[in-house]
Amino acid sequence: VGDKIYITKGAAIEATGLFGATFPNLIKQDFGEEFQKKAEEFFYQMSVVDDALIAVSIGVREDGVTSMHDATECGVLGGVFELAQVSRKGVKIFKDRIFVPDVTKKICQKYGMDPYISISEGTLIITVRPQKVSDLEKVFKENNIPLFEIGEITDNNEMIIVTSKGEEKLTHPEIDPFWSAFSRTMKRKYKEG
Repeated sequence: VGDKIYITKGAAIEATGLFGATFPNLIKQDFGEEFQKKAEEFFYQMSVVDDALIAVSIGVREDGVTSMHDATECGVLGGVFELAQVSRKGVKIFKDRIFVPDVTKKICQKYGMDPYISISEGTLIITVRPQKVSDLEKVFKENNIPLFEIGEITDNNEMIIVTSKGEEKLTHPEIDPFWSAFSRTMKRKYKEG
């Protein structure tokens, strides 16, 4: 309880990278060649090994990092939900603090995905003791990996997300929108040649 929740890199890293690498011609057609190259670069960010090793370098358990989870299926919000459920704790997440890269925003909007619940291998969710926050931020800055504080662990079992409309209950998304978007785009790829 009281641990701060961070994510690395941003939301929907995997969704962005897979679209950039799988549909280069469609992405170029829809957004241009430079945009496609930027999207494809996300493909090479789809690992949290370095992120995890950097995180634990500040210490673990009572005096450092207390948990980590790769935000894969159902993205950042699904991953936070799973982390809280397994920990038997509550969470309070601030949606506007979840960074969504500009390339990701455009891909998600164009192809019909919610970036907050779309597949995001490469985004590491980290919980850390409050007294180690500055150490965590420092070590990630030194390693040039973006890090964002998005919320905290609470002392009840309530899972809350704060949006521009107020507080809502955080539930597990259950269905990742990436798969239907990928399927639709695959059909378009074959239809258009």
